[in-house]
Amino acid sequence: MTGCTPSTRAWCSSSSRTTRACRSGKRKRCDTGRALSALEWQPPLHTLNLCGLCCTSVVLNWQQMRKLLTAIIVIIYGDLPKNKENVIYLSNHQCTVDWIIADMLAIRQNALGHVRYVLKDGLKWLPLYGWYFSQHGGVYVKRSAKFNEKEMREKLRTQMKAETPMYLVIFPEGTRYNPEIPKVIADSQSFAEKEGLAILKHVLTPRVKATHVAIDTMKDYLDAVYDVTVAYEGTVDHKGQRKLAPSMTEFLCKECPRVHIFIDRIELKDIPEEQMYMRRWLHERFEVKDKLLIEFYDAKDSKRRNKFPGKSVHSKLSLKKTLPSLLFLGGLTASMLLTESGRKLYVKTWIYGTLIGCLWVSIKP
Repeated sequence: MTGCTPSTRAWCSSSSRTTRACRSGKRKRCDTGRALSALEWQPPLHTLNLCGLCCTSVVLNWQQMRKLLTAIIVIIYGDLPKNKENVIYLSNHQCTVDWIIADMLAIRQNALGHVRYVLKDGLKWLPLYGWYFSQHGGVYVKRSAKFNEKEMREKLRTQMKAETPMYLVIFPEGTRYNPEIPKVIADSQSFAEKEGLAILKHVLTPRVKATHVAIDTMKDYLDAVYDVTVAYEGTVDHKGQRKLAPSMTEFLCKECPRVHIFIDRIELKDIPEEQMYMRRWLHERFEVKDKLLIEFYDAKDSKRRNKFPGKSVHSKLSLKKTLPSLLFLGGLTASMLLTESGRKLYVKTWIYGTLIGCLWVSIKP
């Protein structure tokens, strides 16, 4: 496609009112060939609104549908077991899409419903979603001296006691790597230098507290730790400098043609138990990530850029795993938005659900 088709243009124009990806003058084309890359995963609650709007805003013929069902290309390196496991998932953090990458891997192991997140405390006030993540086994943590180790351990023990399947996602950097905020990167590098640790270029110095508490609390419950490194193509400018990773809207509108995911499955016996030694181990793992990303972004040989070293697999996902959920959630949302009473119910759900959810997480995080 060379631009928006008449039927898809309506979707792009409606999206542009709320996102910067299709804002007038900043987006010359909106190729929807992969607009519904949401098909890469079965959308949990936090994609309900988006999927519904896509389904109700676009009238498709078969040819257009085929193009919409062409998802973002996912390229996997390393070792991703086919079977579901109880794991801790450690990853570098660049944007909100990182959350969805965990879903993409989990669904390939039939473990999508097992995904839980360790989130910064402020996210518990998100409308509806803050309450949802809490009830779905998410763990809210505060940074630095305010980190409550006892509270996190109790939450994890509750999950284990209930024999809850665990695919616990942790971003040890504590915040996103954002090239547009150089002070955060500089502070991270200064801290590493002060502590006698290797200075990292494409990732931030990791924090060990949440990782240590999670592994120490669940060491007899876990099967492994997945060390995951994610790189998005198209995030380097003409000068070779890193740009901001794609937003969710840019990702869905195919601003990022390929996602590269390197997975290293680590046995628990290979991870030191004491926090002091685990801190060194975790930093060494991020040194490995940094070397992978230097190869991806900065390799002198242009043929080696935009890929990780080693064998890779273009990981396709069958529609039978994702299309039913998309149609169900899209149809459910559409049925509400197409009637006046349904729209009122939809709005009330957001308003009252948000108020009740915020009250709930303030009492029981």
